[in-house]
Order: sequence, then C-alpha cells, then structure tokens
Amino acid sequence: MDPALQQRLADLESRLAHHERMAEDMSEVIIAQGKTIDRLTLQIQRLRDRLETAEYAILSPEDDRPPPHY
Repeated sequence: MDPALQQRLADLESRLAHHERMAEDMSEVIIAQGKTIDRLTLQIQRLRDRLETAEYAILSPEDDRPPPHY
C-alpha cells in the first residue's frame, strides 16, 4: 500500500477516534444536564406548592374588601 495512503488512513482513523470520544463526552454532559434539569424542576414545583399553600393560609375573604376610606 502506498505510504501516503497509509498515512491518510491513519490520520482518518485518529480523527474518527477523536470524534467518537467527543461524542461520548457530550453524551455524558447531556445526561448530567438532564438530571440537573429534572432535579431543579422538582424543586421549583415543591416551592410553588409551598408558596400556594402559604398564600391560601394568609388570605381571607376580608382581604378582598377595599379599605374603609374608599
């Protein structure tokens, strides 16, 4: 086989290995980000539920009436 062709093939194999490793690394990052997003979404939902509960505990029908000076 021609030495230039062998070198070109070796270069392509090296580049392919590099791209495969990059794809694996990016996949790991995407998985980690997905887990973080899921965790943060759950935290937001819990905070929203707590805030809603606190709002209902504070509000009463009298709060909807305008002040006496109106």
